[in-house]
Amino acid sequence: MNILFESAITESVREKYILLPLDTFYFQSADRTEVAYGLIENTPILEMMAADRYTDLHCKLIENYQKQNWSFCENAIEHLTGKWSKEIDSFYSELSTRIASLKETTPPGWTSTIHRP
Repeated sequence: MNILFESAITESVREKYILLPLDTFYFQSADRTEVAYGLIENTPILEMMAADRYTDLHCKLIENYQKQNWSFCENAIEHLTGKWSKEIDSFYSELSTRIASLKETTPPGWTSTIHRP
């Protein structure tokens, strides 16, 4: 999976590929926030009919992650893992690990935005 920041995405990329929001980053040195997107290059023919449904579920996963709705996230990850030719499975695995940790202890004031210097 290729990852692009929102500022690098052109209209032609939007027209040719499926873009799935991943994480939001805050870059302190530039005082700017950007969303990282996973660029799905190959959609298996058997998944093309369901691509809109998978995209919608993925977007709802990210929304519910931000809302700390861990149960929804776990169910969505279970349904989405293996889709998109497994291109994004490493993200789902990482997100599952984060959720497991956050379920144990969610720091006060937690947000889903990742801060970088």
